[in-house]
Amino acid sequence: MRGSIKRRLIPIVAAICVVIVLVFLFTGGNGAVSIKIIGSNTVTPLSSVWAEEFMSKYPGVSIAVSGPGSGVGFAALIDGTTDICQASRKIKQSEIDQALANNVTPHEIHIASDGLAIVINHSNNVSELTMAQLAAIYTGNITNWQEVGGADATIVALARDTQSGTHVFFKEHVMKNAEYGPDVQFLASTSAGITEVIANANAIFYAGLGYITDQVKVVGIKKSPADQTIYPSEATVLDNTYPISRPLFFYTNSEPTGMIKAFIDYCLSPEGQEKVSQLGFVPVIK
Repeated sequence: MRGSIKRRLIPIVAAICVVIVLVFLFTGGNGAVSIKIIGSNTVTPLSSVWAEEFMSKYPGVSIAVSGPGSGVGFAALIDGTTDICQASRKIKQSEIDQALANNVTPHEIHIASDGLAIVINHSNNVSELTMAQLAAIYTGNITNWQEVGGADATIVALARDTQSGTHVFFKEHVMKNAEYGPDVQFLASTSAGITEVIANANAIFYAGLGYITDQVKVVGIKKSPADQTIYPSEATVLDNTYPISRPLFFYTNSEPTGMIKAFIDYCLSPEGQEKVSQLGFVPVIK
């Protein structure tokens, strides 16, 4: 009799043990999983929505998202103080070298794409700029709106600070690595730039598509004076006709595992990529 009961209990106990092991693996042994995401201010709205949705599906998971800039995210990845670096630019070779020296192997994941929109105040009558004009504004070679078909007023050029991946991307892809002009004002967040453009008739700023609202005017961009004017949108980013398009990334230390992998898999799932479109960014083509 006792032997029969014992035999029946063995599979039950085994199943309980499996559950305990899985819980331990996914919670770190303390009943909760904490995931830290640090980096790009541009990517922050997207990561925040993904985190909220994922935490609602997995109540035992806590995800903290902060967006001081891609550079800060890469530094955190290198020193092991973040699980995921969110970035609006590719990792630099110097950062890869620092990571490898610290026994960290950066693993890149393309999570979405973006068009960097050029925005001005609605009272400004300028509707388009060439890439050369845009570069000249930010290097300080064009300082008055009259030089690009606008009113006789000093241009107030706004940019992200040096920790921003958007700052680096714009410098590399628009300014061809020339230095920002001496009068360019550097801001700690994209939201601050949008707010200033709304309030200042002479301001100009660049921002990811997810930050664009009807309160600012988006300027069309021409690759050259002879080319067609292109506005940033999902379609023009996907077909590469908008000249200031870029991928957005997550970086982890080696290939992700456990709940970090589960979270990233969710971000890349049809449901996760639908959030990309809803927030004004461009989904990854699968």
